[in-house]
Amino acid sequence: MIMYDWTYFLLLPAILAALWAQSNVQNTYRKYSKIRSFQGYTGAQIARKILDDNGLSYVKVEFAQGEGLTDHFDPRANVVRLSNDVYNSTSIAAIGIAAHETGHAIQYMEEYGPIKVRNAIIPITNLGSKAALPLVIIGLIFSIPEIAFIGVLAFSIAVIFQVITLPVEFNASKRAVTILEANNYLSTEELRGSKKVLSAAAMTYLAAAFVSLMQLIRLLLIARDSRRR
Repeated sequence: MIMYDWTYFLLLPAILAALWAQSNVQNTYRKYSKIRSFQGYTGAQIARKILDDNGLSYVKVEFAQGEGLTDHFDPRANVVRLSNDVYNSTSIAAIGIAAHETGHAIQYMEEYGPIKVRNAIIPITNLGSKAALPLVIIGLIFSIPEIAFIGVLAFSIAVIFQVITLPVEFNASKRAVTILEANNYLSTEELRGSKKVLSAAAMTYLAAAFVSLMQLIRLLLIARDSRRR
């Protein structure tokens, strides 16, 4: 059955890349979360300053329960939520992450193209990601390759979402670095460390897209083989 299909081996390089990316971001964050910024701003203070300077005073900055890299911008509530590790921290890692999340808020304000596309496909992405594997399995069990291919098509939408997420995340980090440098919130040396944290975080999105792409290829091969039988 599918559980023992050779195509699982296609996922191995992607899974290893994802594991490396996750380990790398944790290690990089741990290293630079111990280095305090010279000016002593907290993540929350930096987020507030950047938002106000960019005409986003209506966007709130809130403390969010939870540990680790769970920080995010909620466009529905217009809130930048920062985790415990970022909100009150003066580390260069926290400042970089806080600035990155404000970068997303600025993207929404400017109606940045990729984020508009990503938001537009969220509903069908959620539906497609839930329906994909059941459709593929049903198509295989009942020997109806057409249903299996519909499942593959549904999964491809989720892959497209992952790919579109990449420029959104990279652009938010680029905005963060530019703002931190232009306003001298971090020194040149501190900025290097902050950039390393953001780059490591970006690699996790790249690895996730790689996993999704390889899974799509795997499902496509399975569906194709079922048609030949």
